[in-house]
Amino acid sequence: MLTHIHIRNFTIADTVEVEFGGGMTALTGETGAGKSLLIGALGLVLGDRADSGLIRHGCDRAEIAVGFDIERHVGLQNWLASRELDADGECQLRRIISRERRSRGYINNQPVPMQALRELGEQLVDIHGQHEHQSLLRSSAQRAALDAFAEHDALLADVAALFTDWKDTRDRLAAVTRSEEDRDARLDLLRYQLQELDALGLQADEISALEKDHDRQANAGQLMDASRQALERLYDNDMHSAYLHTSQALSELEGLVRLDDGLAETTRLLNEIMVLLQECADGLRHYSDGLDVDHGRLQELETRIGVLHDLARKHRCKPEGLPAVRERLQAELDGLDDADQQRAALQQQLAGLETAYLENTRRLSDSRRQAARRFNKLITEGMQTLGMPGGIFEVVVTHDPQRAFGADGQDSIEFRVSANPGQPPAPLSKVASGGELSRISLAIQVISSKSGHIPTLIFDEVDTGIGGSVAEMVGQKLRALGADHQVFCVTHLPQVAALADCQLQVSKLTGDNTTRTRIRPLNPEERTDELARMLGGVKITEQTREHAREMMAQAQASKPAKTRKRRPKRTG
Repeated sequence: MLTHIHIRNFTIADTVEVEFGGGMTALTGETGAGKSLLIGALGLVLGDRADSGLIRHGCDRAEIAVGFDIERHVGLQNWLASRELDADGECQLRRIISRERRSRGYINNQPVPMQALRELGEQLVDIHGQHEHQSLLRSSAQRAALDAFAEHDALLADVAALFTDWKDTRDRLAAVTRSEEDRDARLDLLRYQLQELDALGLQADEISALEKDHDRQANAGQLMDASRQALERLYDNDMHSAYLHTSQALSELEGLVRLDDGLAETTRLLNEIMVLLQECADGLRHYSDGLDVDHGRLQELETRIGVLHDLARKHRCKPEGLPAVRERLQAELDGLDDADQQRAALQQQLAGLETAYLENTRRLSDSRRQAARRFNKLITEGMQTLGMPGGIFEVVVTHDPQRAFGADGQDSIEFRVSANPGQPPAPLSKVASGGELSRISLAIQVISSKSGHIPTLIFDEVDTGIGGSVAEMVGQKLRALGADHQVFCVTHLPQVAALADCQLQVSKLTGDNTTRTRIRPLNPEERTDELARMLGGVKITEQTREHAREMMAQAQASKPAKTRKRRPKRTG
């Protein structure tokens, strides 16, 4: 459940902060006051696309923060915990839109990508827009509405997974069964490339060893001179070697140890140094004696390294990557050589997947037909109460096993309606007027929402084009939804607003060359005045106020006790 929202510098709102309760909340106000501002801000914090044009004029950034109570929603808690976004049962979302940088999103104060906000938002809030009824004319939307009502998530997931596996297997089979001419040409090329690599006799880590050997051969003279000079300085020079000077120092100090044993440690170290100097000299002598400037060997190394680099360029890799290239080419050759066996195996696998797919799409189709019967009854009943007496609604589910495979099955689904008694149902797009379509859409939204698990439902002026007793029935349906969900309704109809558990007034304030939006909860007296405004227009008379009081009294009297939710707090 949505508990609060804080909006700062968003469109014409400077600072708006509201706390919410459960049940049904109506948002009302003058045309152009910004009633849909709250809905737009909520959509942004739930991952909708944003741009800098939404930032209030003269400001550098806009910020929207919301909080949800998810104590009774284990699935949401698990979703947060699986992504290490949980924070002691809280669910705080924030979105920042800047002029100079990309927008940022946060869940429980941890930065997240927009996709994470969208995924979480789809589980928290369901927003029904005022033009949503137009989407009902699309076959895909009709199928989605029926599947949502029937809770087909698991069946659809099975069908989609089988379709993906079938398509992947079909593509692999097509690759294996490429034309014999192409296959033979590829085989010839692979065999030539492998022979070329095998002729080198390349060993693992050989490139590194070759380069080290090349560096040693190319710089043998320099290495020999340097080692001999070092040997001269350390040992071989009879006049100035390090060994000679160390030996002299040791002799002098050994004669003094008897006078002061404090020199004992130093003489011990000098003895060790002389031993090390001898070992270093032996090592340098052995190293320099082993150096040999072999110009023939150097030429061999340069030739082999050049061949390896040329071949690496041919295969678009580094020389050390040639062994991996050989393994890949060999694997492809083996695969092509085994093409007949692979083809038979893939054909068998494809046949099995096709059988499983057809079986699952039939199960999905049967379930859709069963759900359609319940759906028809509920939507037809909803039409009767929404000013369409004698109206009939039906869903036609047609299964075609010859239809091209797809992730949604093999059904065509069509909504049909008869708005007048005695007329046979016809496709929705051909017989429903705009007002009728809006009411049918509302009935579907109400029924679908009752069967759903999303805690917060928002209806943005879905009651456009209706009035009178029909408007009251719309309000009652929305209020009934409030028994199991938190419901927000942006409305211009007093009959709907009167039935809400609480009412928020949206107003536009101007002054000092600025315009800003204010949203505040109304107490009973203020609600009377707001309903009177909605009833009577610009001039509010005592008669319209009395009518508003009567509407509120009737709404309160008809309200079941369990739907009387707490009102939102005033926050200024």
